[in-house]
Amino acid sequence: MKKIAIICALLASVSLLFVSCKKKQQDVITLSYSIFFPPAHGQCKAGEAWAKEIEDRTDGKIKINIYPGGTLVKAEETYNGVVKGISDIGMSCFAYTRGRFPIMETVDLPLGYPDGKVATRAANRFFQKMKPKELDEVKVLYIHAHGPGLLHTVKPVQNLEDLKGMKIRSTGLSSKIVTALGAIPVAMPQPETYEALQKGVVDGTFGPMETLKGWKHAEVIRSTTDCRDIGYTTAMFVVMNKKKWEMLPEDVKKILTDVSEKWIDVHGGAWDDLDDEGRELTGQRGNSIVKLSAAENERWSKAVEPIISDYIKEIKGKGLPGDIAVGEMKKIIAELK
Repeated sequence: MKKIAIICALLASVSLLFVSCKKKQQDVITLSYSIFFPPAHGQCKAGEAWAKEIEDRTDGKIKINIYPGGTLVKAEETYNGVVKGISDIGMSCFAYTRGRFPIMETVDLPLGYPDGKVATRAANRFFQKMKPKELDEVKVLYIHAHGPGLLHTVKPVQNLEDLKGMKIRSTGLSSKIVTALGAIPVAMPQPETYEALQKGVVDGTFGPMETLKGWKHAEVIRSTTDCRDIGYTTAMFVVMNKKKWEMLPEDVKKILTDVSEKWIDVHGGAWDDLDDEGRELTGQRGNSIVKLSAAENERWSKAVEPIISDYIKEIKGKGLPGDIAVGEMKKIIAELK
């Protein structure tokens, strides 16, 4: 009888352990996260660190599987992918779907952003202030934005005359900057730009200095024109499927919210570090950095002024407060500089 009792006790323990393990597995919420940056890019690594922080703070309740480089959903389809539930979380650019986010397009205007940290903080503050309905179908976790977009070309550009007729890769409102400066905009996602520069499909690209290393553009351009007086940014979203967000426990929601708020400065700082690395690498490769004269800077600034006024007019024509949005964005940037 004693042996039977011991065996029964052991079987009961094993059964309880099995049930406990099964319950623990069931309690884990697995989420997919599509990131359009390649795995080695600093912003992909920042996204991975965010996911790891979530997993750690939830004691393993949340498991986030990362799909970098558009392997789950392409860059231009990331937002739709989150809405449809193809991926639970997604990181990509608002600019890849022009016209879908009219209020958030304000952030991308050539307003003279000094660096990535200011651009990122400004983008988040602007979103919180404006609360645009265009993002109501998802849960916005946070936004980040790169440092001033500059001109990188296969041959040096020192003035507007040099730029005339050149084919320049651009996205969103940066395509209007290209047109205003007398060049020809060619729309394409960042992952396609290296090959386009290499094969001569485009003569240059607008983007932050980080692209020279992060996207290896220093290998296929020869010069950067420092036109930071018209420095624009590209706002990037980190959003979550709304139904998936709503089914999360409240304590998990709070952790995601807290970590996301912390990661605003993580991404902003990462953008500035990556800009420094891009500048260093392009110098090592012997590429030139052209400094515009004061007079030429003034010409470039005047050339893009109509973009802002046209944007306000266009958005107001849709019944949206374009003037208020631009005024708010300028105020926020001034406060953060």
